[in-house]
Amino acid sequence: MTKMTECEIDSVRVSLTNQDRVVVLKDKNSERYLPIWIGLFESESLTIALQGVQTARPLTHDLLLNTIHSLGAQFIRVEIVSIEEDVYFAQLVLLMDGKQVNIDCRPSDALVLLVRARVPIFVSEEIMSTAAIQPEDRRPYDLSAEPVEDDLSDTDDLSIFSDFLSTLDLNKDSDNLEPMTDAPPKTLETEISADDLLNDIDEIDDDISDDDLDIDDILFGPTINNN
Repeated sequence: MTKMTECEIDSVRVSLTNQDRVVVLKDKNSERYLPIWIGLFESESLTIALQGVQTARPLTHDLLLNTIHSLGAQFIRVEIVSIEEDVYFAQLVLLMDGKQVNIDCRPSDALVLLVRARVPIFVSEEIMSTAAIQPEDRRPYDLSAEPVEDDLSDTDDLSIFSDFLSTLDLNKDSDNLEPMTDAPPKTLETEISADDLLNDIDEIDDDISDDDLDIDDILFGPTINNN
């Protein structure tokens, strides 16, 4: 029998590369995350289910869930059992007349149904071992830690510069210095071409880096608000 790992929906995110929706499943017993790409319409249905929005008429997933209950079957759980060429295969596990019935299903549809029915989801341990992502441990900044004081006082810091200035011979070549005037030196270029200015702006733009992203955003993309 295949070993299964119980998971939970951690978040629904938007991919940074192609704007596709990604459902992130989290292992309930460890920091392992399994991203599953789903379609836009399935993402909207899942978001509605997560928010607990009630519609005037049954949607497609509500219709299927009502059909299961009307036939006297019990919806037990969802299982993601295999992956082939980056495609996940899931199944709905039902209990009907004392017998277990497994129905092949897309993970995106299964996720909406399990949220509506509030049943657990299990993922094959083989899939979790090969496809799950485990972010590197990050040590949070300790705000309670006392700041480290510098061994040198302000007076000591100033004494360093004082000692440095004392080594300079300020009178050396003082006779060769020309008095400053309002006019700029002859060797100073006072005109800047438009091309030079544009080049300087381009260099400044190249030096500007993007803001740091949270590691989860780098892995999965920004979170869609499910509240």
